[in-house]
Amino acid sequence: MTLDFKWNRLESLTAPALYEIIKARESVFVVEQQCIYQEMDEMDPHSWHLSVLLAGELAAYARVVDPGLKFEEPSIGRVMTLGKFRKLKIGRALMTEAIAFTEKNFPGTGIRISAQAYLQKFYESLGFQALGDTYDEDHIPHIEMVKAAA
Repeated sequence: MTLDFKWNRLESLTAPALYEIIKARESVFVVEQQCIYQEMDEMDPHSWHLSVLLAGELAAYARVVDPGLKFEEPSIGRVMTLGKFRKLKIGRALMTEAIAFTEKNFPGTGIRISAQAYLQKFYESLGFQALGDTYDEDHIPHIEMVKAAA
């Protein structure tokens, strides 16, 4: 299995690529998780967008929000794998790429995330540590986590 990792700022995405990202994010976060919220937000223009393609098809996605916007540190979010690709366990490769990119482009800052609580152990296995208790975000339990600067 060969994954193709593509990084873009919002303004450099083609219309078809942006369409696929929006469609995928809405499919996972709005429809599948039954969360009614404004999925495209003010962070998108200030983020790096990571598309993971498998045989030319969008399989997974994450974004890295610039530091000083959502949190003081850069933040990895909107982490998702499309349903038909989940059995391939692409999530670890997606996060490994996102962490490496963030640490290279924002050295010495650490990384902060707002993780869905059921994924806490997964993120801990990638070097993140929980901060505080779980909280409700769009009717889903979340926990803030941080990965110390490399």
